[in-house]
Amino acid sequence: MSTTVLQRAQQRAGALGAGLYAAVLAFALLAVAGAVGLGLSQPWLFPSLGPTVMLFFESPGEESSRPGHTLVGHLVGIAVGWAMLHLFALQGLPPAPVGGLTAGHVLAGALSVALTSLVLVAVKHQHPPAGASTLIVSLGILSRPSQLLTMVLAVLLVTSLGWALNLLLGQRIRA
Repeated sequence: MSTTVLQRAQQRAGALGAGLYAAVLAFALLAVAGAVGLGLSQPWLFPSLGPTVMLFFESPGEESSRPGHTLVGHLVGIAVGWAMLHLFALQGLPPAPVGGLTAGHVLAGALSVALTSLVLVAVKHQHPPAGASTLIVSLGILSRPSQLLTMVLAVLLVTSLGWALNLLLGQRIRA
């Protein structure tokens, strides 16, 4: 059985090798997403992609790092965040970080994370970074339909490229 690039990096340099492996791949993947965003003038780089990419390369064997968990997690998070944004009638207000935190933002944010967690545990597709996606939407940071589509497309891009990079470097990841 051959060793993966990650295993060889760990054998040669221990934790530093594993850290460099994750750092280089995370940088490359997020730089690609950012470049697409620059080219399209759309937010293809947003906070919940950071922990997603970290999971892909720091702990590729974990269930929450699987592509299926990633896609389902972020889709559920985005949908629940959008529902909470509308349930609490926040779509016409400035995003919480810009206009200030209101009681509606607090309820929408807290409930969006709780419901996202509930759904993901129920369908056995936990992906903790989805908690950030649901907050991004429920707090109005990215909430227009075009922005939500961009979030979905960015998650698809990062997940497919992350999975491909892991496979190319010897990591066998279940979907």
